[in-house]
Amino acid sequence: MISWFRRYLLPGFVLQSIIIAGGYGTGRELVEFFLQYGPVGGLLGMLLPTTVLMSATCILAFELARVTRSYDYRSFIKHLLGRAWFLYEFGYLTAVLLILAVIGSAAGTFLSETFALPGSVGTLGLLLAIGFLVFKGTEVIEGALSLWSFVLYGVYAVFLILGLAKFGPDIASSLRSGIVKDGWFLSGMRYGALQVSLVPAMLFATTYVSARREAFVAGALAGPIAIIPGVLFFVVMLGQYPAILERPVPANYLLELLDSRPFQIVFQIALFGTLIETGSGLIHAFNERISGVYGMHKRVMPGYLRPAIAVLLLAASWLLSRFGLVELIAKGYGTMTWVFMAIFVVPLFTVGVGVILVHRKRRKEGDRVMS
Repeated sequence: MISWFRRYLLPGFVLQSIIIAGGYGTGRELVEFFLQYGPVGGLLGMLLPTTVLMSATCILAFELARVTRSYDYRSFIKHLLGRAWFLYEFGYLTAVLLILAVIGSAAGTFLSETFALPGSVGTLGLLLAIGFLVFKGTEVIEGALSLWSFVLYGVYAVFLILGLAKFGPDIASSLRSGIVKDGWFLSGMRYGALQVSLVPAMLFATTYVSARREAFVAGALAGPIAIIPGVLFFVVMLGQYPAILERPVPANYLLELLDSRPFQIVFQIALFGTLIETGSGLIHAFNERISGVYGMHKRVMPGYLRPAIAVLLLAASWLLSRFGLVELIAKGYGTMTWVFMAIFVVPLFTVGVGVILVHRKRRKEGDRVMS
């Protein structure tokens, strides 16, 4: 059972953990990429271009990682971009700082609005928790990310139930409006491109995938696993459409309207956990990339470097978070989608497919020689 989970479900849960805080944790991301195109337009964008692109990308990425034995993003990207691999390095570090800035800003806002604590307390708590997980390494991070994903699914399911009970008629009215604004498909593609840009960062969780069929199934499941909580969140948001379009942090707004203090606390704790797991996953991937360089030189990465790198990245992202949550998501995310479309998505569906086919051909030729 454990082996089956690691091969087919673990990659999807780790991907969800890495993208959720920056992908739909605050709800503002769903407004920018989906809800502004109408209730039905936004839902179509999430279910069609976004989910399909994420699953297709994961299928190819998991198979490419398997056949090339590339489980850190540096070696993986070298198979796609060759000598231009540093372009992804630059894009990845920019995305990490941007996403960490978003979750750092969100952490301070959540604790301040829910528990009346200074924003600095949330930022410090986030830093310490991420530093601890990063220091512990791959096995602990895999366990924490997959376990918290189950917690998150439960919390979002309750969120949906409470939302339907409170806003049910309004949600139905929004869906019956049938509003679909031009641009929903492209926006869904852009959102999907931004999320799958982090796939190379979670390939450490695909080392258990040992066959082509496993890569296909795990990749196909990764898209729905990663996006389903966002869909549940989106449905609840429909109960306050179009007023919620103007809210900087829709999650807090909805929790206040639900008027359940116990659930508000539980939701914020769960969401704070997602900020920790997203930050840990992103920084761990960067550490694994550095560890890979040490390995190339027959050396072991010093243990102190892992938390030290975490502190440096979090400090830099804290400075970036001064720009504000709405600006970071609207402008920063908007720009990065096109960057990753060019340096990761397109190369994967062209060069990546070619590399997979070459490896498959060599294997068949080797089998014929052996026979």
